[in-house]
Amino acid sequence: MVKPVYGYGNSVLRKHAEEIDESYEDLQLLIDTMFETMNVSDGVGLAAPQIGLSIRLFIIDASSMVEDYPEAEDFKKVFINPEIIELSGEEWRFVEGCLSVPGIREEISRPSQVTIKYYDESFTEHITTYSGIIARIIQHEYDHLEGKLFIDHVNPLRKKLLKKQLVAIEKGTVPIDYRMKFSSR
Repeated sequence: MVKPVYGYGNSVLRKHAEEIDESYEDLQLLIDTMFETMNVSDGVGLAAPQIGLSIRLFIIDASSMVEDYPEAEDFKKVFINPEIIELSGEEWRFVEGCLSVPGIREEISRPSQVTIKYYDESFTEHITTYSGIIARIIQHEYDHLEGKLFIDHVNPLRKKLLKKQLVAIEKGTVPIDYRMKFSSR
């Protein structure tokens, strides 16, 4: 089942998400729904707040990026209750976009490595260090669980220049080719 992606302006995107446990109702169905929603929307990651659920869960399927980033091959994972333990490595700039902020892409600087503790869909704990494009996607999705968006990383002047586009997203007057839920609708 494909869910609408919540757009910029929806309050759920600004909340600090809550942890869940193994008893979370229909967890596997939710994970399947998130992958389906992400795939239909042409994303590489999706956090639960982006479909209106303020819980600490995000998914990644970076396989579509394998041509430019070999480390993305077969990288499909579920991250439950993640906790970033360390950010390290050189900062590098990359143009990011977000399904919740359609039509806006900005160059964002992030560390090149992330060490993260998380549970998979079987609630097996992992502590893993990722680098490159995978580290970037993880940091982007993790931000969603903290109530942040990638546009929060742009400088204030640039964000001011984006204001008109952000208002259009809030009003739902932007062109999109996937289901969205806008704050003013």
